[in-house]
Amino acid sequence: MKLKLLGFLIICTIANLTAQERDLVRYVNTLQGTNSKHELTRGNTYPTTALPFGMHTWTPQTGKNGDGWKYQYFKDKIRGFQQAHQCSSWTRDYAVFSLMPMIDELVVDENKREAQFSHQNEVAKPNYYKVTFNNRLTTEIAPTERGAHLRFSYPKGKKSYLVLDGYTRLSGMQIFPKAQKITGYVNNGEGFKKGWKSYFVIKFDHPIQAYGTWDNKTNTVKADSTTAEGLGKGAYIEFRAGVKVQAKIASSYISAEQAELNLQQELGNDKNLEQTKGKATAVWNESLGKILVEGGSEEDIATFYSCFFRASLFSRKFYEIGKDGQPYYFSPYDGKVHPGYMFTDTGFWDTFRAQFPLNTLIHPEMHGRYLQAMLDAYEQCGWLPSWSFPSEAGSMIGNHAISLFTDAWVKGIKTFDPKKALQAYAHEAMNKGPWGPANGRDGWKEYFELGYVPYPKYREATAKTLEYAYDDFCGYELARLTGNDFYQSVFARQMYNYKNVYDPATRFMRGKDADGQWTPKFDPTEWGGPFTEGNAWHWQWSVFQDIQGLINLMGGNKNFTAKLDSVFSEPNKVNVGTYGGMIHEMAEMVMANMGQYAHGNQPIQHMVYLYNYANEPWKAQFHAREVMTKLYNATENGYPGDEDQGQTSSWYVLSALGFYSVTPGTGEYVLGSPLFKKITLTLANGKKFVIEAPANDASHVYIKSATLNGKPYTRNYISHADLVSGGTLKLEMDSQPARNRGLHKEDKPFSLTK
Repeated sequence: MKLKLLGFLIICTIANLTAQERDLVRYVNTLQGTNSKHELTRGNTYPTTALPFGMHTWTPQTGKNGDGWKYQYFKDKIRGFQQAHQCSSWTRDYAVFSLMPMIDELVVDENKREAQFSHQNEVAKPNYYKVTFNNRLTTEIAPTERGAHLRFSYPKGKKSYLVLDGYTRLSGMQIFPKAQKITGYVNNGEGFKKGWKSYFVIKFDHPIQAYGTWDNKTNTVKADSTTAEGLGKGAYIEFRAGVKVQAKIASSYISAEQAELNLQQELGNDKNLEQTKGKATAVWNESLGKILVEGGSEEDIATFYSCFFRASLFSRKFYEIGKDGQPYYFSPYDGKVHPGYMFTDTGFWDTFRAQFPLNTLIHPEMHGRYLQAMLDAYEQCGWLPSWSFPSEAGSMIGNHAISLFTDAWVKGIKTFDPKKALQAYAHEAMNKGPWGPANGRDGWKEYFELGYVPYPKYREATAKTLEYAYDDFCGYELARLTGNDFYQSVFARQMYNYKNVYDPATRFMRGKDADGQWTPKFDPTEWGGPFTEGNAWHWQWSVFQDIQGLINLMGGNKNFTAKLDSVFSEPNKVNVGTYGGMIHEMAEMVMANMGQYAHGNQPIQHMVYLYNYANEPWKAQFHAREVMTKLYNATENGYPGDEDQGQTSSWYVLSALGFYSVTPGTGEYVLGSPLFKKITLTLANGKKFVIEAPANDASHVYIKSATLNGKPYTRNYISHADLVSGGTLKLEMDSQPARNRGLHKEDKPFSLTK
């Protein structure tokens, strides 16, 4: 009997441990990367409380209304809890309002209502945020896709107020004291059609004893007022002293009625915050559980799931579920309500590299909807998205929507009309739009006629040439795959245009004027000018589609790998160039102390994997592991620069799996060095792909040999088709490089030049 009981207890213990291991939310720290400022960013994140790809997110606010740095870890006062949508500190937020509880007396001024707190009294998880102020007042938040459940616990005997701040620009409020409800709208942000509103509804579970409205421009209060409308309007209410009150909140871009429906659909059955929190926990564990990592340090696991969380926030859903159970959305492009799906809050210049390729692997159904939504956006505003926030901003450079289309098609996600996608891309490539440089194509005429964008006629011209050439490869490849001879011929020549900005004398990509003359006084450490947020060392490698062609230009494998080595061995000095002073990307490169390697920005993030193309794959394994372990962690200092809509996180997630998407549009992932002993991908088709590396640890970073489904595997890449088919990639790891592995032509990843 005792033995049976002991056996039962052992089984229960093992079961409990397994359950705990799968409670992946506990590893996530949403404070990762929040210790940022204008001069130096460690992620430029804020502690996001939200569901995966949720339409609305929630965060505490330490910064002033309108300040891009809405939460900074080094500050010790909070002035509100916001509904937020901000992609980056460098972009303004939209559809924002905030709630701030307070005790003793009503204070509406955002600078005076701040309450002091300590991070020791703060819990920051995807499914739950909690902070207890020094005055013993506690706020808790649990998210839904289009709303949140909040709870304010006021100290016993203390007067209990709640202030609703309409943020910047236009807002309207209406208080319904008997119904214990506030409704309203906000209109803040940029790029909206005239008349756009974000409608919200807030329902409380305790009676409202006193109320009024206020103006955040003058901080004047109107007691007993139930309505207010205009610039910066707000509301306040008072509850019974010392109460613990819950607030259910939902918002809609469609209508006030839809906001009520969103609240009913997402929060109507939740009697308390614990129920909402429990549902959010289940959603996040299912999402994070699509990748189960085992056999690593607790620190590495925390970093992995914190990054995976951040990679699972963008692009955000911009659609809502109607009474009929079907999706609808207010279009930020034409100001009308349409049936179907829409997404927003991403910049393709960042996210085409890793964040979207990760979605093709982990969230193919959602990604398929996203592709059709891009074509819907094209129909509604005449241009493909490039930087949506929530409408088209045209920020940064390149026309990378075509990368998403081609990458999806080659991976079997065929939810769109490829002919229409190619027509839309051709329009992008041969016109310039009314918005930023990535809306259409800056210098398109010269690029077509000369084969490059001339500098200084166009700023960042060499970087644009390189990225246009990659995009043209994607246009060519989608046309080839779908039998479209016309567009295949259009883009066939232009995808090699990178060669026209390579200077064999200096062995660098350089600026070239319209007469074919190189920009004088060349310094490869000089930032800006013909380059975007970087220098010649960083942009040398942006030939994603034809690395072998780049190797040939540079004089063969030995010269190529020597140049790669030099990136790390060069002094980390900075010539500020046309920027005129140190910008944060420069400071972050210097702080990383890895030579001219500037992982804090996107252009060079694929570089470490390029050794696979030139017979030194073991160096890719070494450097990928070094970047992961040296530049990332799960703390407030967790990133080497801007996180950028999930891209920098997605680099880490894919790299920790042991591979990276050097060339989206080919269906290949180039191998590096996995971070864990065992990784299990649970795919949307129900199959599992397992990566086993039993000897893996901090010193065993090199792949000695590999088998795929029991058969020897020598390639330096793995295909998307192999991953989604399920199976096992087994890696024998070693402390010494295997210098003779992966050297045959068939072992090399895709290149246009064979």
